[in-house]
Amino acid sequence: MRIKIKKLAHALGAEIRGVTPTEKLDTQLVNEIRAVWVSNKVVVFPDMEMTLQQHIDFSKNFGDLEIHKLPSVRNKIHPEIMEVTNKVSDGKASVTANTGRQWHSDGAFTTQPPIGSLLHCRQLPDVGGDTWFTNMVMAYDTLSNEMKRLIEPLRVVNNLQKSKLRTRDPLQTDEENRQLIPPVVQPMVRLHPETGLKALYLSETITTHIFGMSFEESDGLLKFLFDHSVQPSFTYRHRWRKWDLVMWDNRSTMHLAPADYDPQEIRHMSRTTLVGENMGALYSSEVVT
Repeated sequence: MRIKIKKLAHALGAEIRGVTPTEKLDTQLVNEIRAVWVSNKVVVFPDMEMTLQQHIDFSKNFGDLEIHKLPSVRNKIHPEIMEVTNKVSDGKASVTANTGRQWHSDGAFTTQPPIGSLLHCRQLPDVGGDTWFTNMVMAYDTLSNEMKRLIEPLRVVNNLQKSKLRTRDPLQTDEENRQLIPPVVQPMVRLHPETGLKALYLSETITTHIFGMSFEESDGLLKFLFDHSVQPSFTYRHRWRKWDLVMWDNRSTMHLAPADYDPQEIRHMSRTTLVGENMGALYSSEVVT
């Protein structure tokens, strides 16, 4: 194995060195990287100075890339890129300036949630701008057997419109948002197709209630599971360096971007997202279609 691997935390995270941003990866190397990624759930590639097109080309080694459902977050030239930035453009504040302030898994509000995301650091504030990750397999594994039996058959309703971060795009109306990203029902416990391991699959950002239950009936159990899943022993906090490329597995992790930096300083990231398998269903009241 030509790549060098260093563990970053007990729960998850590994650094991979020996990869350059412009090289063409052969099948063996892709498979080696993928094995480290799936096993460690988050991998960091340092010193990956690259253009947006090179970011796209590198990401395609690991799967097809999705185009984000909200046009306002896409790069105008490279639609595969989601811009996560607080830069002001054309006199307008960025709609992604506060993206990720709560724990979440990318795309869990769709019926084709992505398997992974690759975030590239292009500009950083002097201090802060970190990203936290948590291991949702470990969160599931540490529950009691009785709790596992209780939650395994349950499904949750995920709704971006009910999120505190719903107004990502202030130019869109509620109806436009509902049409672009309607609420969905997803399993509370997700089986990872590559490892066969089970993980909690819910988040404080978008999970509104347990399917078939009222909000009041759901709240206590959801709060317990939200709090349980982000215990410090399950987490890794990544302190970014310019040109870091971080790839994480959305099937087994959640992440959070805390507001831990001066908002007058620029934090600029570009993200590609790996298309996932179909799962879950559209939600309408308590009827799944």
